[in-house]
This record gives sequence, C-alpha cells and structure tokens, in this order.
Amino acid sequence: MDAQTAIDLTRQAILESLVVVAPVLLCGLLVALVLGLLQALTQIQEQSITFVPKIVAMMLVLGWSLPWVISRLVQYSHDLIAGIPDTLK
Repeated sequence: MDAQTAIDLTRQAILESLVVVAPVLLCGLLVALVLGLLQALTQIQEQSITFVPKIVAMMLVLGWSLPWVISRLVQYSHDLIAGIPDTLK
C-alpha cells in the first residue's frame, strides 16, 4: 500500500463519518438555535432548558435515521473489505 492509497482510505472514512453524523448534528444545531432564540426573547438563562430538549431531539433523529446509518456503514465496510486485495498489489 502506498501513501496515496492510505490518504484516500482516510479521506473516505472521514467523509463517511461526517455524512453519517450530519442528521443528528444538524438537528442539535437547529434545536439549539431555536431554544437560544427563545431564551434571548424571554431572558431565561437556565442551562438545563437547552440541554434536555437537544438530547431528546437528537435521540429521536438518531432513532429515525438509524436504519439508514447502519446501511451506509455496512456498505462502506463491505466496500472496504472487498478492496483489500486491490490495495495489497
């Protein structure tokens, strides 16, 4: 395996991990933005008000997107394992 192959494999792994976690992170970002706006409007600065809804929303999105996440990771793993003979040449 040469250096370019190692760089490509690392790039693919990082890109796949970003795609897999994107729905959960975007949900957390949107919930935090809405709750931050509501806190600014009402001037209630309690940290637990933002923490609990973000966790609940992120868990719901994770549960909703879990079949897609698993299929993406299984396909990536399959492609990675199937490509081992090509990288050893």
